[in-house]
Amino acid sequence: MEATDYRLRLKESVVGLQFLFVAFGALVLVPILTGLNPNVALFTAGIGTLIFQFINREKVPPVFLASSFAFIAPIIAGVQQWGIEGTMGGLVAAGFFYVILSLVVRLRGDGFIHRLLPPIVVGPVIMTIGLILSPVAVNMALGKTGDGAIVLVEEDIALILSMLSLSAAVLAALLGRGFLRLLPILCGIAVGYVAALFLGVVNFNPILEAPWVAVPAFSAPVWNWEAVIFLFPIAIAPAVEHIGDMLAISNVTGKNYLEKPGLKNTLLGDGIATSAAALLGGPPNTTYSEVTGAVTLTKAYNPAIMTWAAIFAIMAAFIGKIGGFLQTIPTPVMGGILLILFGIITSVGIGTLVKAKVDFGNSRNMIIVSLILIFAIGGMTFQIGGVGFSGIGLGAIVGIALNLILPKGRHDIDL
Repeated sequence: MEATDYRLRLKESVVGLQFLFVAFGALVLVPILTGLNPNVALFTAGIGTLIFQFINREKVPPVFLASSFAFIAPIIAGVQQWGIEGTMGGLVAAGFFYVILSLVVRLRGDGFIHRLLPPIVVGPVIMTIGLILSPVAVNMALGKTGDGAIVLVEEDIALILSMLSLSAAVLAALLGRGFLRLLPILCGIAVGYVAALFLGVVNFNPILEAPWVAVPAFSAPVWNWEAVIFLFPIAIAPAVEHIGDMLAISNVTGKNYLEKPGLKNTLLGDGIATSAAALLGGPPNTTYSEVTGAVTLTKAYNPAIMTWAAIFAIMAAFIGKIGGFLQTIPTPVMGGILLILFGIITSVGIGTLVKAKVDFGNSRNMIIVSLILIFAIGGMTFQIGGVGFSGIGLGAIVGIALNLILPKGRHDIDL
């Protein structure tokens, strides 16, 4: 290999490491919040990205796959009810949702997906993802466990840490320049962590006890029909997000990835990557908008850079001290980040309705959105054949069904 080739590979590897750094904060946040292993999440993000690239090798989009925020609330609920192994079984099935969608696109074309999952359904489903988990964010910001049952940090200190973390993340997002603007989560955590050091609420034992090199704590899934039915519909929101990300990266690079390799292949790659992650005990994968933003900034369109990012993620998974360090981040610091994070997720759902110019003077639209929100957030549960349907999954099912069966046309109401 010539010297120029070596320099090219070195440059690609450095940019790939930089992209992993952009994704790192969000990547490890999901396992930290849900009780999964951060090192496993690093490994499955790397493996998932490589799987995606292999399936789409005909024309690989420069995207990186990692932990999906859309599944935070469902995973927390699932772990409490069925444990990590049972929840992983449901997440394996959620990955197959993408596979089914890819087959539908292959047989019926892209238009069918938009008819099945229009903005009037997708928008409120995304909103419920953020709203359902908002009490967890508030409890953590106040220094308590997610369910509010145990006080971990005194409330006055917790509020200082959570508000500093929140403020730093907001300022980085609004005023940051260059790569700093792509790292609001890391900025917020860093500021909160430094403040926690001065306030003496950081416990370094997890770092001291963790080995330097260790195999990630992989876990195998256990099939549970209740978990499957609960988690399977959750994939609706990230599947639609995936379509948006493919459109975004197409606009950034000037290449139409919706045409080639096409949604039939990109959805398939995302789904198999998600199922593969769950088979190892990792969170579901999704394409990362943060990394797409970094691609926009750097003009680094070569998908080989994402291969390097995936390789570095896999290597980092075997560094035990990383997982140990992440365990030392105080709960209020994470709570401060979650306050804005879950609010943004809700806002994305609202934005979906606004961009589609959904007419809320139409009673049909009002009924669909209202019932999705109330059924999902209010705790409605349906028992069918001994299996319970509730939460985001129930809301999604209700929305899809109502959109298909309610008559269309003008149904105006006075607001």
